[in-house]
Amino acid sequence: MNADQLKALQAPIKALYKENPEAAKRIFRAEGTLLPDRPVCRIETRFGIIDAGLHPAAGGDGSEACSGDMLLEALVACAGVTFNVVATAMGIPFRSAKVIVEGDGDFRGTLGTSKEVPVGVTDIRLRFEVDSTASDEQLATLMRQTERYCVIFQTLRTPPRMAATLQRVST
Repeated sequence: MNADQLKALQAPIKALYKENPEAAKRIFRAEGTLLPDRPVCRIETRFGIIDAGLHPAAGGDGSEACSGDMLLEALVACAGVTFNVVATAMGIPFRSAKVIVEGDGDFRGTLGTSKEVPVGVTDIRLRFEVDSTASDEQLATLMRQTERYCVIFQTLRTPPRMAATLQRVST
């Protein structure tokens, strides 16, 4: 896809959202079912079933997806798509590009063996390895725009309000 094709694809969508801002609003949704025989949450996605379980550092055997890895994979996907779209819109060519995300976590927090250690991923590093003829200035702008428009990057940078509830149901 080139910049003109991208603009043609997005122009009617952008026009709709300018005329009717409510049309741009969406609710993202994911749902999982807990398996009663082992610590697994089955997530049925549009692209197949994913069983998420314990990371090996928390007692898992590595046969199920880890939610921490899935979080970073979501960032890789979003940042990669955003980078590609922004590069296309800016007319910045690249021969190859790879997205790498690393996150630090200490399982003592998750397993409750240390109250001083936070639960979760504490530091996340996003890196692009790019082979391009673009100038350093163009690539710096591309990186800034990728950070600015990547939904997952921005969500992690400025966390949303969160709430957890429990609702009793009868089956």
